[in-house]
Amino acid sequence: MDGVIGVVLVDDEELVRAGLRAILDAEPDIEVRGEGADGSEVPGLVRRHRPDVVLMDVRMPDVDGLAATRHLVSTMPEPPRVLVLTTFGNDGYVYDALAAGATGFLLKRARPVEIVQAVRTVAAGESLLFPVAVRDLVATRGRCGGDALRGAGLTDREGEVLRWVARGLSNAEIARELVLGVETVKTHVGNVLAKLDARDRTQAVVRAYESGFIDPFRPAD
Repeated sequence: MDGVIGVVLVDDEELVRAGLRAILDAEPDIEVRGEGADGSEVPGLVRRHRPDVVLMDVRMPDVDGLAATRHLVSTMPEPPRVLVLTTFGNDGYVYDALAAGATGFLLKRARPVEIVQAVRTVAAGESLLFPVAVRDLVATRGRCGGDALRGAGLTDREGEVLRWVARGLSNAEIARELVLGVETVKTHVGNVLAKLDARDRTQAVVRAYESGFIDPFRPAD
């Protein structure tokens, strides 16, 4: 990234794209480099424009955001970050997109400042994680029986860190909770991602809930 965050917009509603472009292009550090009306256009748009972030509607008439996200993550060695756009936070497609590799999601009614901050957050390599929303999505979609992460070989400390990540805490916040150095926490998070074969914190949290490692029906202590 050269200081300017490149963005591609993909939504079948032209009005939505126009609104997002106006919001993002008004920022000095963000540039909308391309637009598409369907997920089928995403591979070509990404190859041409090399965006850092793709804002993608989760529901489109031909190829939806889930399929487009899965294709990007599975075929590109360094795919852009994907933020899926949805009208409803409890949309099952959102959960599937997160599991497929999307970094986060945004409601279409989000305020301009929230949209801008979300793009900056994921472009910086961080996950846009809404703990309650992810928990509720997993609770409605079902989960595997037992702890399917047992074979991942997480240490007790790594499991503890994963539970704090699932609450939406940053590395610095986790460090304060566990009385550890930030770099130590960063190392634990990196180990968790590697052992779970997760692209980012969002995927790790989805897998923790989905596997039963964290119970979505049990409130946080």
